Amino acid sequence: MEILSFPVTPFYTNCYVVKDSGEAIVIDPGEATPALAASVTDCDVKMVFNTHCHCDHSGGNAEMVKLTGAPLVCHEADLPLLQTLCEQGRMFGVPFSPSPDPERFVAHGDIVQVGDIRFEVRHAPGHSPGHVVLVADGVVIAGDVLFAGSIGRTDLPGGSMGQLLNSIEQQLMTLPDATVVYCGHGPNTTIGEERMSNPFLVR
Repeated sequence: MEILSFPVTPFYTNCYVVKDSGEAIVIDPGEATPALAASVTDCDVKMVFNTHCHCDHSGGNAEMVKLTGAPLVCHEADLPLLQTLCEQGRMFGVPFSPSPDPERFVAHGDIVQVGDIRFEVRHAPGHSPGHVVLVADGVVIAGDVLFAGSIGRTDLPGGSMGQLLNSIEQQLMTLPDATVVYCGHGPNTTIGEERMSNPFLVR
């Protein structure tokens, strides 16, 4: 498995491309940068996947779907956010193109496969109602649920601090300490590091 990271949008969102055995999935394309587009020319893109549908994670959906022909996938509870992507961008003074509708939705417990790698979908609301994380052996792609030394903001529509902390406790802190966390913004971290030192989680 190869995980490539591309910083996109003025929000410095991490877009990830996961590759294995000639296949790939594109996760959270806030913007379809030339580097991101070039990274998938050598593989079969199985899906464009949104961990959640805030504009900085989904603003490049239209271009990546058009480029790859892959289906767009997200959790149904975030569909209202996806459908107001342009309005979200205007709130922050950043233009985004409208997203196509998802071809299918994922739910908690579903499996997303790329090559021989199987990711378990875990519903982790709190930052947004339909936020999900992708868990595979030794890694979790966490979107905006958990960061190095911080957690996702909860002051946007549909956010809930209590719900977010519960999601982190039940869906992420149950993973082994060595699990590498690929965050939606900022550097990677590990479950163990956040368990020990994240000020929002240490009791």
